[in-house]
Amino acid sequence: MNYLILGNPTLDWLAAAGVALGVVLALYGAKVLLVRRLGAIAARTNTRYDDILVAALASTRVPVMLIIGLYAGSTMLDLGDKAALFLSRVAMGATLVQAAIWADSAVRAWLAQYRTGPQVDPGRATSTAALGFIVRVVVWAVFVLMILDNLGFNITTLVASLGIGGIAVALAVQNILGDLFASLSIVLDKPFVIGDFIVVGDSLGTVEYVGLKTTRVRSLSGEQIIFSNADLLNSRIHNLRRMETRRVVFSVGVTYSTSEELLRALPGEIAQIVKAQERVSFDRAHFKGFGASSLDIEVVYIVNSPEYAVYMDVQQEIYLQIYRRFGELGADFAFPTQTLHVVGMEARAEDDSAVRARPESPLRARLAGAAGE
Repeated sequence: MNYLILGNPTLDWLAAAGVALGVVLALYGAKVLLVRRLGAIAARTNTRYDDILVAALASTRVPVMLIIGLYAGSTMLDLGDKAALFLSRVAMGATLVQAAIWADSAVRAWLAQYRTGPQVDPGRATSTAALGFIVRVVVWAVFVLMILDNLGFNITTLVASLGIGGIAVALAVQNILGDLFASLSIVLDKPFVIGDFIVVGDSLGTVEYVGLKTTRVRSLSGEQIIFSNADLLNSRIHNLRRMETRRVVFSVGVTYSTSEELLRALPGEIAQIVKAQERVSFDRAHFKGFGASSLDIEVVYIVNSPEYAVYMDVQQEIYLQIYRRFGELGADFAFPTQTLHVVGMEARAEDDSAVRARPESPLRARLAGAAGE
C-alpha cells in the first residue's frame, strides 16, 4: 500500500476512486429520483412546464457524471498544477455541455408537446419548428463559446467577427427577418389562429395558413389573399370569430305628416317588438331627430350570439314585425322627397296672361295670315 503512482500513494488512489464512484452514484441516483418524483407530479397536472423539466432532467448523460466524478476524485490527489487545471477545465466543459443538452432537450420537449396538443395548427407548427431551430442554434453557439473560453481560447476576436457578420446578414435579410419575427409574434401572442374570420383594412376572410413569411386568408368571394406577416401585424386586425355579442344600431324614418301622439308611441312599439325576440337584449329606442325627409327613430339592441346568421334572422324578424305594426297603426314610412319652391313664379305667370290678353296688331294679323296661306 506504500507504492507511489504518479507521486501519490496507493491509498490516495483508492480514496480518489471511492470518491469518484460515490459522486457518480449520487448523481445518477439523484437523476433517477428526481425524474421519477417529478414525472409522477407532472402526470397529475395540466401544465407543460413540469413535463418540460422532467424531459430536461431525463437527458442527463452518464459520461458527464463520470467526468464530474473523476474530477471530484482527482481532488484527493496531488497531480500538479497543470494536471489539476486541465481536469478542472474538462469538468467545467462537461458541465457546460450538459447544460446545453438540458436546454436543447427542453426546447425539443416544448415542440413535441405543442405538435401533439389538441387542435394542432399546421401553420403555427411550422413557425414553432423554425423558432425551436433558431433557439437551439443560439443555445449551442453560446455554450460552444463558453466552452472555448473555459479551455483558454481567446474568443474576443471570434465574438467580434460573429457580431459584424451577424449585423451584415441582418441588414441583408431584414425584410425576411421582420416577417419571421412577426410570425413568431403571431404564434406566441395569438392575435388570431387558423379558422378565425378577420378583417384587415378592406380585406376580410378566413385564416387558412400562418407561415414563416406570409399569412394566407380565404376571402368570401373565394380568392386567396396573401399578407406579409410584418405588414399584417402593423395593421388593425378585427377578429370577428372572437366576438361574444353583436351590438346592432338601426333607424326607422316616418313621414312629417305623422302626428305627435303617434310619434311618441312608435319607440315603445318598436321596443316591445325587439324585447319579444329570443337571444336579444334590448338597449334603447328614441326619436332621434329631424331628417331631410323623415322623422328618424333610432333603435339599439344586442344579439347574444356571435353568429352572423343568428343576427340576420333576428334583424329580419324585427323588420317584418315593424312593417306589420306600422301598417296597423297607420304610420307611413318616409322615403326621400323634395319640394321645390320657385320665387316669383306667380308674378311671371300673371305677366304671361296679360300678354296673351293684349289685342292683336294689324301687322301681326297680316303676317299670321300670310303664314297660313
